[in-house]
Amino acid sequence: MLLAIRSELRKFFTTRLWWGMAIGVAVSAVAFALLTSLTAGLEVSPGVKTPGLDDPAVVRGVYSSGLSVAYLMTLAVGVMMIGAEYRHKTITGTFLARPRRAVVMAAKVAALLVIGAFYGVISMGTSVITGASVIAAKGYSAFPDASVWRTVALGLLVLGLWALIGLGIGILIPNQVAALLISIGVAWIVEPLLAQLVLPLWEWGRTAAQYFPSAATQATMAVSAQSGFDPTQSLKMLPWWGGATVLAGYAAVMAIIGTLLTLRRDVT
Repeated sequence: MLLAIRSELRKFFTTRLWWGMAIGVAVSAVAFALLTSLTAGLEVSPGVKTPGLDDPAVVRGVYSSGLSVAYLMTLAVGVMMIGAEYRHKTITGTFLARPRRAVVMAAKVAALLVIGAFYGVISMGTSVITGASVIAAKGYSAFPDASVWRTVALGLLVLGLWALIGLGIGILIPNQVAALLISIGVAWIVEPLLAQLVLPLWEWGRTAAQYFPSAATQATMAVSAQSGFDPTQSLKMLPWWGGATVLAGYAAVMAIIGTLLTLRRDVT
C-alpha cells in the first residue's frame, strides 16, 4: 500500500501542475487575507461599521478567506487524479502494474488527502503570515482565542476532503474537461446561488442549504454563512463539527461510489 501511495504522489509531483496550483493557492490566500483584514472595521454608513479585528470570527475569516479559491483547486486536482488517467489512457497500465484495483483506489484516496493537506499548509500558512502581519500592525491580537487555531488546523482537512469529492466526480464523469467544468461550475456558481438566493425564501430551504458542501465548508471553518446577498438575512449554519462531519460524508460517499464504479468498469 505504501508503494502504491508513493506512486500516486510521484505521478502528481513530477508534473508542472503541482507548483502551478501551489502558486495559485498562495497568491489567492495572500490577496484574500489582505482584502479581508484591511476592510475589517470600515464604516459602511454613518455610525455603522463592519465587525472589526477584535472579533475572533473576523480573524478566522481573514485566515480562511483564501480557501474560497483553494478548495476549487483541490477539487480540480481530485478530478484530474483519475480523469487524466482516462484521458491519456494510462489507467490500463496502472491496473496492469497493480491488478488489485481496490488497492489503487485506496492509494489515490490517501494520496489526495496528503495533497490536500499540502495545499492546506500553503493556503493557511500564507494567509496567517499575511493576515497576522496586518492584524498586529493595527494593534490587535493575531490569535485572540483557541477557535482561531482550530480553524487553521481544519483548513488542512477541508482541502483534502474537497479533493476526494473531485475524485468521485472524475469517475462519475469520465470526460475530464466536462467533469472539471461541471464540478467547478456547480461548486462555485450554482450551489452558492441556490443557497443564498433561492432556498432562503423558504424555511425548509434555509435548513437544507446548510448541508450543501460549500456551506458545510464555511461551517467547518466557523465563518459566517451570511456573506453576499441573503434576502431573508437568516441563513442557518451548522456548528463547526457538524460542518466537518457533513463535508467528510460527501467525500466518503464520492470516494466509495468512485471506487465501486472503478472496480467494475472496463478500462480497455
